[in-house]
Amino acid sequence: MMPKGMNVIKRDETAWQMWHRNGTRCPRGTVPIRRSTVHDVLRAKSLFDFGKKQRRSSLTRRRDAPDVVSGNGHEHAIAYTGSSEEVYGAKATINVWEPSIQVVNEFSLSQIWILSGSFDGSDLNSIEAGWQVSPELYGDSRPRLFTYWTSDSYQATGCYNLLCSGFVQTNSRIAIGAAISPISSYDANQYDITILIWKDPKVGNWWMSFGDGTLVGYWPEELFTHLATHATMVEWGGEVVNTRANGQHTSTQMGSGHFAEDGFGKASYFRNLEVVDTDNSLTSVHNILTLAENTNCYDIKSSYSNEWGTYFYYGGPGNNPQCP
Repeated sequence: MMPKGMNVIKRDETAWQMWHRNGTRCPRGTVPIRRSTVHDVLRAKSLFDFGKKQRRSSLTRRRDAPDVVSGNGHEHAIAYTGSSEEVYGAKATINVWEPSIQVVNEFSLSQIWILSGSFDGSDLNSIEAGWQVSPELYGDSRPRLFTYWTSDSYQATGCYNLLCSGFVQTNSRIAIGAAISPISSYDANQYDITILIWKDPKVGNWWMSFGDGTLVGYWPEELFTHLATHATMVEWGGEVVNTRANGQHTSTQMGSGHFAEDGFGKASYFRNLEVVDTDNSLTSVHNILTLAENTNCYDIKSSYSNEWGTYFYYGGPGNNPQCP
């Protein structure tokens, strides 16, 4: 059962996928799966690490602060809800760019996090979806649709996309890991994607839809401990890996590679932030909090308008004179 207030408009949600352009379609009863090659695996540090995010170590912070820490070089610019709420899903429309990546084992992503559990322990549950540029994972620098999950703080469970059992794809026309096109250009045409994740109140699985309501697949309730009931926090925003390969901050870009204050057509955005409440209704988010570890490298600025609801601009260039 989709959340109330979710208008389903029938239109082609596959035009953005490059693999459809030559007329390729999946036979009835099958789903598209991006092939992993030997080269994909060899780019990872190990077979165990292939398709996994590195665990983020903990920092001292407020009890209601989100799971954003600089451990292992992960840096963020995010908006988030308070940690005392019961949340059953989230939605946003995300501006798509092609940020440059300095070294192959760094990435840049823009996503929604659905979270529950302890940020300081080993039981954090997370469901994630958005777009990412990851040369290590995909072998190129194109922005790609992705999913992720973990039930133990990124230690042993979970993976990207369909690289392990977990996310169950039901759509035969949308490929997880597919390159997104067209993408936004500086001071020119802007393109975005809409992602909704919500918990089915009857069966309990967490579903993902793309665009104007096209179902993609679900994360079974049994994958999780805390998220088996509900989420306690939602985050929206960007994440990069900073390996300091040359002893300096990475020049890997977040979003468009421009700071939030540059605004529309220049900075990347998330718009129309919504959450699914206890009544299985989509409601606009108010009073969001924002966080960026190093605003000289990447920053975020939130606002509200009638058309975009709660929204924010975010991102940055990484290395610059103020971010050495």
